[in-house]
Amino acid sequence: MIAFWAATGLLAAVAAVLVLLRAARAASAVGSEDPTLAVYRRQLAEIDDLAQRGLIGEEEQRTAHAEAGRRLLSAADHAAADWSQDPKDRRIALVAAALAPIAALGLYLVIGSPGFADAPLHKRLTAWRNADLQTLPPQALAAVLRQVTKERPNDPEAFRYLALAEGAAENPSQAGRALRHAITLAPQRADLWELLGQSLVSENGGQPSPEADNAFREALKRDPKAISARFHLARSKVIAGDKAGGIADWRALMADLPANDERRQTLAQTIRDAQAETPAMAAAPAGGQLEMIRGMVASLAARLEGQPDDAEGWVRLVRSYAVLGETAKRDAALAQARKQFAGKPAIQAELDAAAKTEPMK
Repeated sequence: MIAFWAATGLLAAVAAVLVLLRAARAASAVGSEDPTLAVYRRQLAEIDDLAQRGLIGEEEQRTAHAEAGRRLLSAADHAAADWSQDPKDRRIALVAAALAPIAALGLYLVIGSPGFADAPLHKRLTAWRNADLQTLPPQALAAVLRQVTKERPNDPEAFRYLALAEGAAENPSQAGRALRHAITLAPQRADLWELLGQSLVSENGGQPSPEADNAFREALKRDPKAISARFHLARSKVIAGDKAGGIADWRALMADLPANDERRQTLAQTIRDAQAETPAMAAAPAGGQLEMIRGMVASLAARLEGQPDDAEGWVRLVRSYAVLGETAKRDAALAQARKQFAGKPAIQAELDAAAKTEPMK
């Protein structure tokens, strides 16, 4: 690094000397005739040439000739003043040019780290992988998981974790790409399709979209009992105007729920609300539908009290509270889950990504 700064300073000094030498030669050349005089003389010759070829009339020739002659005389009367430069000023410029890199080098030695070795990406990745992954920022964790996916290109779980890390790093496009790649590797996994549908709904402000519905349909092909997929597809029907079809699907879902499942009452209220609402009113996740969602979340929270080792359930719970905009419950669930799964960085990354889910609008 010192050698680099020495070479930089030397180049700067050479450049300053070249500039000053060129300026000195320019100054020594001053005193010759004003170059504008030659321009006006050429104009006079061109006017005469145009007149000889008959391109301008005699009157026009006299007028143009008089104007060009006037300018020629004026330029001759105001000869350029000799330019000179005090040698002292040149020395000051040279000293300043030499001191600039020296001052920069001194500043670097004071506040920089000249003895600190360069850290290429592969070295940083090695350090990150050997560190406690819980302490890594999302960007670093995503970089580690990108390397993991290169080492394990056929592992859908690696790409699933990468998608969660990219989401935590606020890189949704890369997260979606990783999740779709995971689905390519494991197209029969209903949980991946359902996760993709949920993420697409979240990206769309809590509202359904054709892409999300397609993902939910793919999840149902692989797991006809997928509750979240069935609920969202029924809601999409109601919002699209097929109230009867959506309500029928909700009733079928309610019939499949256990008799003691708290979601049954909420789903029944959702059906009653949907019957009274217009399709436009049903488009917003309010009233019975919102209560349905809250009931499902409450049921999940109650189940986790008895089954605290369900990592996927905690991730779903944190994400659900985030979507509902219930930040206090989200933070409480996140803190409890972090404590439950301390020392498991992959789950911690999923929880962080879930906590950053945008609320419904």
